[in-house]
Amino acid sequence: MRELLRRALEATAGLWPKLILIFAWIGQAAAILDNPTKQGGAFIQAQYQALMEQLATHLSTAAGQSIRSLGEHFLKITRSYWPGLFHCYEVAGLPRTDNDLEHLFGTLRHQERRISGRKSAPPTLIIRGSVRVLAAVLSRLQPVDPIQLGRVDRVAWQETRQQLQRLRHARVLQRRFRRHPALFLAELEERLVKLSLPP
Repeated sequence: MRELLRRALEATAGLWPKLILIFAWIGQAAAILDNPTKQGGAFIQAQYQALMEQLATHLSTAAGQSIRSLGEHFLKITRSYWPGLFHCYEVAGLPRTDNDLEHLFGTLRHQERRISGRKSAPPTLIIRGSVRVLAAVLSRLQPVDPIQLGRVDRVAWQETRQQLQRLRHARVLQRRFRRHPALFLAELEERLVKLSLPP
């Protein structure tokens, strides 16, 4: 095993300086995003933007296609995440990484499983997920008291309920095919014929 590792390290020895350089840039990026001094999102974004510009400048003059391709890939991925990368520094309690976010929603999945006994998500989560997930997560982070519930905008609440009702109705309509496929297809065919007839 030791001999195998020695041969692998010797064969890839030329790549290590380039990888060390790229990992140094990634380490600087991680240190900025770690935000040990608890700065605001605008400050972190400005620091990160400056680092990305330095990296882009370095890559434009860097020798070797492999280091350029690695750095350009890192910049491309960073650009794709850019719109949502700094919200966690402005919103208290918002998970900073995908792992933290997955853990937060994993607790919701665990609660649903304990309550319903189902291993998979219940169908109602598809319809009411936008409300149920937020309610479960937010109430876990900070319990809601009756006074806060009384301050809810009634018009916005009614609009949300109407939207959920439309989603539920669309799901109910999907059942027609499963229950009576022949009747459903006949109705579709009749509507298609009416549409194809001249006025």
